[in-house]
Order: sequence, then structure tokens, then C-alpha cells
Amino acid sequence: MTLIKSISGIRGTIGGNPGEGLTPVDAVKFAAAYGTWLQSTQANSKLKVVIGRDARISGKMINDLVCSTLSGLGIDVIDLGLSTTPTVEVAVPLEKANGGIILTASHNPKQWNALKLLNEKGEFISGEDGQKLLDIAEKESFSFAEVDDLGVISSNNTYLEKHIDLILNLPLVNKKAIQEANFTIAVDAVNSTGGIFVPALLRALGVQNIVELYCDPTGHFPHNPEPLPEHLTELSETVKKSGAQLGISIDPDVDRLALVCEDGSMFGEEYTLVAVADYVLSKTPGNTVSNMSSTRALRDVTENHNQSYSASAVGEVNVVLKMKETNAVIGGEGNGGIIYPELHYGRDALVGIALFLSHLAEKKCILSELRDSYPKYTISKNKIELTPAIDVDGLLEKIILENKQNEIDTLDGVKIYFGKEWVHLRKSNTEPIIRIYSESENKEKADELAERMILQIKSYIS
Repeated sequence: MTLIKSISGIRGTIGGNPGEGLTPVDAVKFAAAYGTWLQSTQANSKLKVVIGRDARISGKMINDLVCSTLSGLGIDVIDLGLSTTPTVEVAVPLEKANGGIILTASHNPKQWNALKLLNEKGEFISGEDGQKLLDIAEKESFSFAEVDDLGVISSNNTYLEKHIDLILNLPLVNKKAIQEANFTIAVDAVNSTGGIFVPALLRALGVQNIVELYCDPTGHFPHNPEPLPEHLTELSETVKKSGAQLGISIDPDVDRLALVCEDGSMFGEEYTLVAVADYVLSKTPGNTVSNMSSTRALRDVTENHNQSYSASAVGEVNVVLKMKETNAVIGGEGNGGIIYPELHYGRDALVGIALFLSHLAEKKCILSELRDSYPKYTISKNKIELTPAIDVDGLLEKIILENKQNEIDTLDGVKIYFGKEWVHLRKSNTEPIIRIYSESENKEKADELAERMILQIKSYIS
């Protein structure tokens, strides 16, 4: 059993002993800590929290526990039921709520669940606030409400339509072009809430021909739910057999978007953001942001539009901070996460789909041709395991000295640029591991760059 407590929430496997897995006791404890933290920031006011969940088997159980705990603290709860991460993020400010909790373990397998925590803006809480919450949980310093002061739990099932309406009303969403393109689109929603939301969005955009694959929100994931190429083989075959123009894959909470081309090949989740940014920049010039481990192609596309690109530390919170700092018009992460601040500051596969289809419909080309129009890069992802006794920070310092003739960024670990190639080294916060991401024009060169860095690290160890 596994329980991971972090500044962004609590995540774990269902079952086991309290403190070792995400048990009912742990769900109550951390929901109480979140509610108590909110109360400390909003003294003497009646609080309101929005809750939504993906379709995991454990979702209803965790949902009931969290809602009841917040009610027990005297906090009113608006329960969206089956929802998506971006939908909850949208709902929090619209409901003038003080915060929100999304019950989802994102791309993790079905035995996992999590409490992902939002502030009053519908954005993930900061590291500083997260640490305060962990301290409250550790001390169990909760005080529950008396009977006359219990919070009220109410259901609200209107946010599927509200979220879609907000997307349709965005100036850059070209419903007319999408409708005229007469797309056939295959959707793999891994039997989670994307099976409700994505077909509904496509129909609202005027797409008539939808091939649904695993769109029944039972929580029984038919394959590993992370939208990586090795997990999308059935979607690829479905696209080819059905004659679809593209395939859409989302993770269980619908904040990551991966695409399959008409010939069954992968568009590449790194390139989801690249293509959407190209479209947005062609209409509304401005800055872009992605994290340091994302493809250089976004920088190239941004500079082709004579705009400025910035890299943030890894993590959605860091991307959002950098986007606000640089007033970026589009940003996100290379895992298929699109952040479009015209709607909200959160990864949103639904708005990503609408913008991407607008782009493809206006281009009037097949998807593989659109992919091939972008700079071609490949990322190699590796890691090297170390013994606990090894000084990881010291190793990274040696790497910096060895490569001081190159451009180096130490914002988050060490990123070294070799012309248009790069390698990014980040130490794990929980185990003696260095993660090594490298990018070049093809897989062989990216692997070779990573191997050179691994050999360099091993030479220092020996």
C-alpha cells in the first residue's frame, strides 16, 4: 500500500492500514486539514467548497467521506458528482466558492485515488499553503462544528453544460469551420468521465461522427490510463478501421490530451501544446510558457511568430506562475496539458480539443501533414538510480563545471543546452534518483545524449 503526502494534496492506493494507504481515515484526516486551513484564511465567514470526481471505483466512497467531513467542519459543499479536473477549476470562481477538491489520481491505475486541492481562484494551492495544510494534518488540530452549524451538502449537475458553453463562447473556437470539416473522430476515454464530457463537447462543436471507445464511466480502466503511445494501440487501430480523421485520448480526469493521426500514428503528446500554441499565436500574438522538460518545438514556433518563450520549473503550479509573470497567452506541459488563460489557469483537455479542431479545420489538411509541419524533435526519458549515501547535489555541481562552456539553466535541477539539443537533470525529492530527459532531432541522437550524461555521472561516482 502507498500513501504520498505532498504540498499539492494526498494520493494513495485504496485499502490497507491508516497512514499506509488512502484509507477512509486518511481521506477524512486530510479533508479536515484542508477545511481547517481554509477556515484559517477566511476567519468569521461561512465557507463553501466545490467537489468533483472522476469515475474511479473508489470515487463515491471517497466523495462521501470528504463531503461529510467538510460539512462536519461547518463548510457548505457543492457536489458536482462525476466531473473533470478543469470543470471543477472553472466551477470554483463561478460559484464564488472558497476552494475546491478534485477526487482523482489522474493517470494512475484504478487502485489509486487522490485529493487534489484548489484555492478560491480554482487554481492549485501554493507550496507554502500546502505545507501549512500538512502541518495541520500532522497535528490533527481540527475543531468540528456543533449540530446547528453543520455545513449543507448540495448537488449541482449543470457544469457539464456550463463548461462547454464557456468553451464555445471563446473567440478562437471556430465552431463553423469544425462543423463544415465533417470530422469523424474516435475517442478513448478509458471508462472515466471523459466518456461523458468529450462526446458532449464534440457534439456541441458540430461533430456528428463520433466513434466511442471505452466511454462508459464505470471506473474499470481497460488499459493503463496514461495517454502514452504504448497504451493507445487499440485507439490507433480504431482510427484506421473507421476512417476517422483523428483519435482523441484523455486521462481519467481530462486534463491531458493526446492525439492519433488518420494513419494510426501518434501526433505526439509533446506536440499537442505546440499545435494549439501555433493556432493561438496566429490569432492573438503573445508570450508562451512550458516547463523545462518540454520540447523545444514550442520555443521555435513561438519565435516564428516573433514572440517570446519562457521555461518554468516542472509542475503545473510553476507553469501558471510563469505564465502570469510573463502575461503568456498560452502555455502548458509536454504531457498534453493545455493551459489557456482566456478560460482559466489550469490544464484543460476540453478547451485543448476545441482549439485544436479549430486549427485543423482552418488548415484543411490531414493530421499527419499538420504534425510534419512542425520542427521535429524527440525526447528520451531516463533515470539513474544512486545509493542514498551519494551526494546528488554535489554530482550536479560537477556536471555544471564540466559543461560550463554551454548555456546552463539551474531553475529546476540542471538543464544544459547543446545548440538546439538539451539535457535536463532533476533529482527526485523522495528517492536517490536523477531523472535525465534529453531532446534531439531523432530518438537515436536523444538517447546518445542521455547516455553521454549517464556515463559522465557514473564516472564521478566511481
